[in-house]
Amino acid sequence: MKRLIVILFVLVSVTHSFGQRQRIDSLLGAIKGALPDTMRMRVHYQLAKDYLHISGDSSIYYAGSSLAFAKKFKRVKIEAESYALLGTNEKNKGNYEKALSYHLAALKIKESNKDDHGLAITHNDIGVLYKIMGRYDEALENYKRSNELCKKAGVEKGIAMTYNNIGTIYREKRKPDSALYYYQLGLQQSEKIGDSYSIATCLSNIGDIYTEKERDAEALVIFMRCLTYDKTNEDKTGMVVSYNNISRALGTLKRFDEAFRYSDSAIALTLAEQLNQERINTYSIRSVVEEWSGDTKEALFYHRKLTALKDSLMNAETNQQISELQTKYETEKKEQQIALQQSELKKKNYLIGGAVGVFALCMLLFYSYYRRYKLQQRTHLQKEIIRQQELATHAVIEAEERERKRIASDLHDGVGQVMSAAKMNLSLVGSELSFTNEEQKHTFEKAMALVDDGCREVRTVSHNIMPNALLKSGLSSAIREFINKIDQRVIKVNLYTEGLNERIDGKTESVLYRIVQECVNNVIKHAGATQLDISLIKEENEISLTIEDNGKGFDTSDKSKFEGIGIKNIQSRVDYLKGTVEWDAAPGKGSVVMVHVPHS
Repeated sequence: MKRLIVILFVLVSVTHSFGQRQRIDSLLGAIKGALPDTMRMRVHYQLAKDYLHISGDSSIYYAGSSLAFAKKFKRVKIEAESYALLGTNEKNKGNYEKALSYHLAALKIKESNKDDHGLAITHNDIGVLYKIMGRYDEALENYKRSNELCKKAGVEKGIAMTYNNIGTIYREKRKPDSALYYYQLGLQQSEKIGDSYSIATCLSNIGDIYTEKERDAEALVIFMRCLTYDKTNEDKTGMVVSYNNISRALGTLKRFDEAFRYSDSAIALTLAEQLNQERINTYSIRSVVEEWSGDTKEALFYHRKLTALKDSLMNAETNQQISELQTKYETEKKEQQIALQQSELKKKNYLIGGAVGVFALCMLLFYSYYRRYKLQQRTHLQKEIIRQQELATHAVIEAEERERKRIASDLHDGVGQVMSAAKMNLSLVGSELSFTNEEQKHTFEKAMALVDDGCREVRTVSHNIMPNALLKSGLSSAIREFINKIDQRVIKVNLYTEGLNERIDGKTESVLYRIVQECVNNVIKHAGATQLDISLIKEENEISLTIEDNGKGFDTSDKSKFEGIGIKNIQSRVDYLKGTVEWDAAPGKGSVVMVHVPHS
């Protein structure tokens, strides 16, 4: 019996339907919340994959959505895989030309991206489509290209599978010698990697070729080997196929007693496992072998069993259809009787029902209006609470910034000026004094040094509270001045900025500067990092800030990590700018803070 295999490469492991359903429910819940578009793209792509064998329409919807996101954000890998998912769905629906157009689109992207593994998968998918469409030359070309790419990418199982696929095309083209050559290559590769299922498939295909070429003794040896692997794999259907192939091969060699023993094994297995379709083929082969042996009575006996089994299966199907029709007829008849009785009852109750219906409708309308009114009031109240919270947050942050500026100004213009004047006066006095001994002179110099240290301290505190660079030169210069004060021997800090040639809104600059200060201080205090990378990029409608360290990291699922004042300050400042903040960290793998704020 001819055994064919169609190989489809997969990107992720197949999960049990229950677990897959749980993941789908989890992903559907996630997209109902507020997600960044890049994360929403990945969720939609995963949903498209999970729905592939459950709901084609849902898979197509989410694949189309992930494709749109991928184009928007220029994520070429997800764009190519979204096209491939659309192609697979259209193939499953029988729209082969449309499926081909999607796979060709995926192929073009993967070629530009030089993705050898992905190209191997797509060429194989295209080969499958061309084979279904009967375009064998094009199918062969794509299978061979897939095989070359599998070799280049080191995909061992893919090499074996594509050899087998190439062999099936040559068999369709009536070129048994070429088919045999590639089946044997597939067998060698399958044995190399120890894939027992692929070995069994290749052996069965090779045996079929030997049978077609009337090399029955060689076919028998191959089918015997195939049976060994079928038993190892506990493949009941494969065992029946091998039993039948062995029985037929033994029959052609006129070793009828052995042929009948293997046929009996096939019959027993189909009965035990209720493999009715396989039993039909078993009876057919047994009838032929009995005829070859000269026992026309037994041949007729198994032919009759074959006919009876076919009739039985057909009758069972027919009886089921008749039973369904009978049930439907009786149900409709009872429904008609019930409908007639209900019609009589309705005539008696029209007035009562009408009155009750009008009253119920009025109550429903009143309740609906009342509920809508309450919802509107609640919505207004919630909006006002949120608005007041935002106003309070804005007021606190703005008041904080004003107070920082005032204190910095007072320190610089008040205390700083007084300290400077004191230093000048002391210098003048020192120049007019004549010290009687070195100790007096040393004491005076210490006093002058203390005043000088005080001047510097006042200046440092003033600049920390409100850096001059932030006021004069902008955000990029202020951050660079801030990190230049950090001892590079303790932690190496790298800063990358882009698009900040022009000044942005002063409030945005100030808040982003405070966020950087808070994050850097957290890293120095808690992370134990040796390197810190800060990236600040201004795009057309958004400013992105990324702070990444190589420290000890933390578990983001531990909610207590997000209850500290520092992280809450960061969140409140980001909320003030109507932006978003994400933390990505793992123990021992450092941490990343990603801030996105709108910019007009």
